Amino acid sequence: MSSKPSQLKRQLPVWGLYIIGFIPAIWGFYLGATDQMGTDPVKAFEHYLGFWAIRFLLLTLVITPLRELFRINLIRYRRALGLLTFWYVLFHFIVYLTLDQALRMPEIISDITKRPFIIFGMLALILLIPLALTSFNWAIRKLRKNWKRLHGLVYTVAILGMIHMIMGTKVLSAEQMLYVALFVLLLGYRAVVWLKRRTA
Repeated sequence: MSSKPSQLKRQLPVWGLYIIGFIPAIWGFYLGATDQMGTDPVKAFEHYLGFWAIRFLLLTLVITPLRELFRINLIRYRRALGLLTFWYVLFHFIVYLTLDQALRMPEIISDITKRPFIIFGMLALILLIPLALTSFNWAIRKLRKNWKRLHGLVYTVAILGMIHMIMGTKVLSAEQMLYVALFVLLLGYRAVVWLKRRTA
């Protein structure tokens, strides 16, 4: 008898997840190009991409608890979800650079060095770069145990991303508060597992 995870593997290959994962970006671009993103379409598109980055990051972090607590093994999708997180953060940043700031470097440098929520966002992006570059089998083989240590930075990225979202939004919506609650829950779970391993 085949399990539900194996059925899902047959139904959704990893490349299919990439295709599905980029649909929101294409749809958001279409909405912006057809003037369907409100009175400030650039900011709306920028935030839209940022929220999708948060969603993919949440999905990346939930893979391990699902396997350890509920025996739902979706580990083969974690790399794709992590890379989708990186791409959406990068898209978010590119929209900020080009459409929001029109590549005005003095304003961009001022923002990156003086506005705290942008500093947190930049730190998250910088930390995501080595994670994305080492998300391949060759890097896993070369780095060995160091690969796991390096990719533990995803939890730091999650904290930075959460702070960036909270500080960048004057009033959190119910959806954003849900994201914060899920991040706290997932990071709390990770902390409990770490403490148990240290004391075992």
